[in-house]
Amino acid sequence: MTATEASRSFAALLDEVEQGQTLIVTRGGRRIAKIGPTISGNGAEVLALLKVPNVDDGFAADVLAARESVDSETPAWPGD
Repeated sequence: MTATEASRSFAALLDEVEQGQTLIVTRGGRRIAKIGPTISGNGAEVLALLKVPNVDDGFAADVLAARESVDSETPAWPGD
């Protein structure tokens, strides 16, 4: 589908994508875009991962060591 066709019939393009089609948009004979269905989700899997603590025993020590290694006195940015 050319970019001009996509522009003129965007609603029809979206209808095709909604039905599972993936479309390639061209401009001047070159492929410039691929438009296809998106993965739907509501974040439930991410939320579930965040609720289950699954870190190794050294993680807290690593975080503490990283915090301690940072100098609390931040040098001025050059030019400040």
